[in-house]
Formats: sequence, structure tokens, C-alpha cells
Amino acid sequence: MRKAFDEAVESYDEAAVLQKEVCKRLLEKLDAVRLAPKWVLDAGTGTGEAVKSLQKKYKKAEVVLFDLSEAMLQKAVKQGALFRKPHQVCGNIESLPFSDQSFDLLFSNLAMQWCNDLGAALTEFKRVLKPGALLQFATFGPDTLKELRASWQKVDAAVHVNNFIDMHDIGDGLLQAGFAEPVMESEIITVNYKEVDTLMQDLRDIGANVTANGHRQGLLTRNMLKQLRKAYEVYRQNDVLPASYEIVYGHAWVAEMKDKTVSRDIKVAFTG
Repeated sequence: MRKAFDEAVESYDEAAVLQKEVCKRLLEKLDAVRLAPKWVLDAGTGTGEAVKSLQKKYKKAEVVLFDLSEAMLQKAVKQGALFRKPHQVCGNIESLPFSDQSFDLLFSNLAMQWCNDLGAALTEFKRVLKPGALLQFATFGPDTLKELRASWQKVDAAVHVNNFIDMHDIGDGLLQAGFAEPVMESEIITVNYKEVDTLMQDLRDIGANVTANGHRQGLLTRNMLKQLRKAYEVYRQNDVLPASYEIVYGHAWVAEMKDKTVSRDIKVAFTG
């Protein structure tokens, strides 16, 4: 996975139209939250799309950029203010290299879907957040790239598209990790393409031609591509091919109270 993202660093920004739009929407959700963090963690920062906005929104906060890809981090850190350089740390969000209760806000845009163990990541998020801190995130739901997944299934039995976790299971995972007042919502964003080849190229350009377990697509023969194009054509409407993305948004708090049993009966609120 790290290798795929390192290789995609130069092509990422041009192809990541969806990722930038979701980041914008996720940042807007912070406008409704009264928060004055001293330390902010941007977990899975990529090329740093959120950096300027986080620094502008929280002028007194120290922002830490965290990503699996060192190449992405080197590009992301350049997005910071000239006299307010963000910190940068390379690692895996399933095993965060930070002390307990280090951050007041953890922001994560479209990174959690790459976890092999989402429960471990959520437990780590809870561990590094202070009491009263906020977790704000976006990830992909199971209807993401459903057209591409179904088309590949008509070609062979290999896994070509990542498996994504249902919104309700993420909400349950937040409760199990000890978060309080989790709220989940989702929406479908459709990106249209003239040809399926362009969709495949965009996925390669952002490093998404690999599954969460690190599996890369093997050599695609001409016959396989021909079959894929034919299978995807059933979705064509108004001379375009749709690529669906289920965007799952969530936020949850770390309870101020020290008694871990107080959140036992909390329900998850789902919208969207």
C-alpha cells in the first residue's frame, strides 16, 4: 500500500477530484462544532488537502500530518503556512506512534477504508484523544464502485475492488472503542466517465489500484479489458458511465467522565 501511494504522489492531486470534494464537505461539518483544539491530528493526510483549512480554522493549534506514505507527507507539509509549518509523522493508523491523550481533534478524510483492522484503528483514535476531544471522519461505504465490482465479477473471481465497511458497523465499532455520542450519515456521489479505461486510470493515479491487504491487480490482458468494457457498458446512460461512491461521514466524542461504563447504553444516530 505504501509503495502504491508513494508512486502516485505526482499524479494524485490532478486525479483526486472526489477526494477533494469530500474533504471540503468534511471540513464544513466542523463549522457547526464549537472547539478550540491545541493539537490536531490529520490522520491519512495524503497530499495535505485539509492542511490550510485546518490551520486557518484553528489558528492557535499545532497540526500534525500523519500518513502511511512518506512521499505524500513530503508534499503535504508544503501546504502549511510559511511561518507555521505543520509537524509530519509517517506510520500506520492502526498503530499510532503517539502518547495517550495527545490530541483535541482527530480529522481523517478517506483513509479509514485502507485499514485491515478498523477496530484497531478506532481503538487507537480513542487512545490518543483527550477527554472532551472530537473524532471527525469520512470513509467509503460498501456501495462504492459497485458498478466496477459487478463488472469485474463477470470477468474473473479475483478481488479487484476494495471491500468497504457498512455505516452501521462503523457506528458499532465507535461504541466498542469507547466513543460517546457517535453520529453517522451517508450520501452517494456519482462521478461520470466516457470510458471505463479513464476510471481505471484515475484509480491508478491516486494509488487506489490496490486493496487494503496490499493486493495489487496483476497483469491485465487485452481480453480481460475487453470483457470489462463490455460488462460495464450495461450501466451507460446519457452517453456516460457512472461510478458510484458511498461516502460515510461520522463524528464522535471522547467522554469527559472517567467512568467507562457511562456510555454502555448510548445509541448511535444514523442519518442520510
